[in-house]
Amino acid sequence: MSDNYELELIAIGQRIRTERVKLKFSREVFAEMVELSDYYVGQLERGERTMSVPTLAKISINLRVSLDHLIFGPKEDTDLLKEGSTRYGKGNTNSNNEEINQLLTKCSDKELELIATLIKTLIPYFNLNNTNSELKPKRF
Repeated sequence: MSDNYELELIAIGQRIRTERVKLKFSREVFAEMVELSDYYVGQLERGERTMSVPTLAKISINLRVSLDHLIFGPKEDTDLLKEGSTRYGKGNTNSNNEEINQLLTKCSDKELELIATLIKTLIPYFNLNNTNSELKPKRF
């Protein structure tokens, strides 16, 4: 049982690292986001330490993946940004995407980099689970 538990911690840590790298967060920046030391985040990513459920939840929120994904691994239907998704409104996703794409095509590479950084910073502070098409800031 001990060996399986250790392997699960390693797998969870690898998924955390994979998702962090996908978002292009350095370990230091990510550690600050989740209010942990970068050393501790490194230990979690290597599967050397266990974490509390609140810590795991904070990590999943900031990586924008489900707890299920971090604990059990990826599933096809957990992708929040699938093409044609109506997650952010009632069927108006395509018009939103078109407007965003039009705005982004006018941006330089440096501007796009800045926009990506801003989006990554802001998303954890929005409540994306409400059913309205408007995003509302989370209440803390």
